[in-house]
Amino acid sequence: MRQERGGRWSAQSVDDPRIRASGASRERCLAGIRRAYERSRRSGEGAGPTTIVVEMIPMLAGVAEAAEVMGWDKRRVITYIDRGRFPEPLQSLASGRVWVRSEVEAFAREWRARRAARAKRS
Repeated sequence: MRQERGGRWSAQSVDDPRIRASGASRERCLAGIRRAYERSRRSGEGAGPTTIVVEMIPMLAGVAEAAEVMGWDKRRVITYIDRGRFPEPLQSLASGRVWVRSEVEAFAREWRARRAARAKRS
């Protein structure tokens, strides 16, 4: 299962690419994939009970996406990275650093909360 850009979730069977589903949430997508497997079993294509193993693939973010989440330009993100004030990347690739998007979003919420608290004290 993976979350697509825009928030929608999609899933596909590794064993049978015809078994696929999508939904507005993880739960709806998982329910859809269960229904797809059930339809496959009823049509005689699947045999016996099926165990579904779900591998979650998180949304990733590069510097450009991190800048978008933060509401900054890419140079400011790079400045925070260079100062050690940005979350550690999941991986550093030849094409650049990559983060789990939800971690960047959490950092953005914390950063905005600290900024708002400082503004209240002033």
